[in-house]
Amino acid sequence: MTTAQGGQQTLGKILFYRQLEPLSIEKHRTLGVSQVSTPFSFLADTHLVPLTVDEFGLAAVCYPIIFDTQSKTPLAVMGLRPGMNVFLGADGSLDPEVYLPAFARRYPFLPVMAGGPQPEGQAQGQDGDRVLVCIDRAAKMLSTTPELPFFEGDQPSRYTQEAIQFCREFDVLGRRTSEFVKLMDQHNLFELTPLALPRAKPDGTPDEPMKIGEYLRIDEKKLNALPKETYLELRDRGVTAVMHAHLLSLGLWPKILSRAARIQASTPLSN
Repeated sequence: MTTAQGGQQTLGKILFYRQLEPLSIEKHRTLGVSQVSTPFSFLADTHLVPLTVDEFGLAAVCYPIIFDTQSKTPLAVMGLRPGMNVFLGADGSLDPEVYLPAFARRYPFLPVMAGGPQPEGQAQGQDGDRVLVCIDRAAKMLSTTPELPFFEGDQPSRYTQEAIQFCREFDVLGRRTSEFVKLMDQHNLFELTPLALPRAKPDGTPDEPMKIGEYLRIDEKKLNALPKETYLELRDRGVTAVMHAHLLSLGLWPKILSRAARIQASTPLSN
């Protein structure tokens, strides 16, 4: 319940991506994307999706926002276990009312931090590092007869240029999120919290809840106990609104439980 691999530092295994390749005109001149009926069906095996702090306001009305116990990455809770995303239909269609994190919206593109000079057509990070733009060659929307080609002649198409710009913006959002997490750590505001499912005995009376994992959340008591000057400093930095959005989102656990129960009732677990 506590991990979802994300990030943009290596070409190793990253959530959603199966066959990463640096985008290049030599290898991908004829490639692009075409419309598919369920473009976000790749979320089906994912119950936790990384979020940036700039997204908390929109995400907080859709699902709980938690923090990974190890990396402390903010995560959108879209299910209770791997292989069950409660916001996807059986056909792979996404609930049109749910907020989709930028981490998923950037797919099939992925920015990867790399050293060295910046080649033409690639993005650049805030510190001048090269942001190598990659694609998932296994993405089902990729096509050799694309509606939106990656290249037009010898230059990136407008579609690709917009994707590169999105990668630049995502790099900035990622840095702001890291700064927020450091602030929470600095003030010791994280609290380890167990996640348990309610259970009932055969006679219908309540049984001991079944623990299925644990996660980090912001401790509201510690937040309220901060010195006034510290709280005002966090407020002036725009941090308190983010914290309160996270705390508000935790009231949505019953929504996830209810959706998960309906899915499990219609498709029982094999084990």
